[in-house]
Amino acid sequence: MPDRSAEQTPDRPPLDRRAGEAVVVTVPEHPTLHERFNGWLYAAVTTNPPRGHVDAFTRGIVLTRAAVLPMTVVAGLVAGLLAIGRPGFSVGLFLLALLGIVLAHVANNLMNDLFDTDVGQDTESYPRAQYAPHPILSGMATRRQLGLLSLLVNVLDLAIMLVLVAYRGPWVLAFAVGGFLLSAAYTAPPLRLKKRGLGEVDVFVTWGPLMVGGTYFSATGHLPWQVWVASVPYALLCTAVLMGKHTDKIPFDEPLGIRTVPVLLGRERALALTRALVVGFYVLLVVVVAVQALPWPALAGLLALPTARQVWGPLSKPAPASKPRGFPVWPLWYAAWAFLHTRNAGAVLVVGLALAAIFGVHAF
Repeated sequence: MPDRSAEQTPDRPPLDRRAGEAVVVTVPEHPTLHERFNGWLYAAVTTNPPRGHVDAFTRGIVLTRAAVLPMTVVAGLVAGLLAIGRPGFSVGLFLLALLGIVLAHVANNLMNDLFDTDVGQDTESYPRAQYAPHPILSGMATRRQLGLLSLLVNVLDLAIMLVLVAYRGPWVLAFAVGGFLLSAAYTAPPLRLKKRGLGEVDVFVTWGPLMVGGTYFSATGHLPWQVWVASVPYALLCTAVLMGKHTDKIPFDEPLGIRTVPVLLGRERALALTRALVVGFYVLLVVVVAVQALPWPALAGLLALPTARQVWGPLSKPAPASKPRGFPVWPLWYAAWAFLHTRNAGAVLVVGLALAAIFGVHAF
């Protein structure tokens, strides 16, 4: 593994409540329901299976990288909470669209592992196989099984798209096909947007205008300009997570000719941009509320400022030279801190929008 040359004492790992202690769940061969649940929860938080017995559901959590799916759920909830009370709103179609974008994220994760293995990028020494079991390289699934699972998820998404098109018209098709193409092109030849420094733009567009805008349109049948604007602050948060991940992978990607934005910028400037995205969320949140694209209770997102302060230090200096005890997703370091901030900021933003929906506070 490349030397990460850090001289500072590692900060407290964000996913370990007991700093310095390895927290690993063990599931016995014949587990109780409570023990099974603990194993599922551990896999969902860390992307790693528990020790001992691993059932089919746990394998599914690990294979689909379910730990990062809340990013997509939040994007859908932002759209749905803005849509509540608007003309044409259908709770059924909203829930169907929410399921659709979550399945699209699952398919994206599966296809990324499939394509990155096919082109020779994912190997035992690459971070993807180190922070969590790689579906193919770890033996959890064969290439054929992963391909079939990816196909099944995409077919389910296609069925959801056809239902939404039947109710809302061809614009749903534009959102769904656009999202699929960006998802596939992220890692699949010949475009491989990630390799060409366009993966970060891909994520910004997908988790912002496409997911939020597409879900809102599916729920209501119309799409005012304010929704496009309202999607931008959260899109910055998701982009910050990818910036952190690609910064972690600079020593691995650069020799392979993978020109992500952090590879092009270098670590220091990449971290500066990641911090700028964190700050940009708060600045744009206030601006978007001021132009009445979000209701004022959305300012609850500012309550995540203490988390921003917490992650600022780790996002400002070299990563530790070796894995801190209890840190579950090593060698990802910056990505973990960026995800912690995105998770907390997204959660309080959703709470603010939920309060706005409950009390009928609308911005437009």
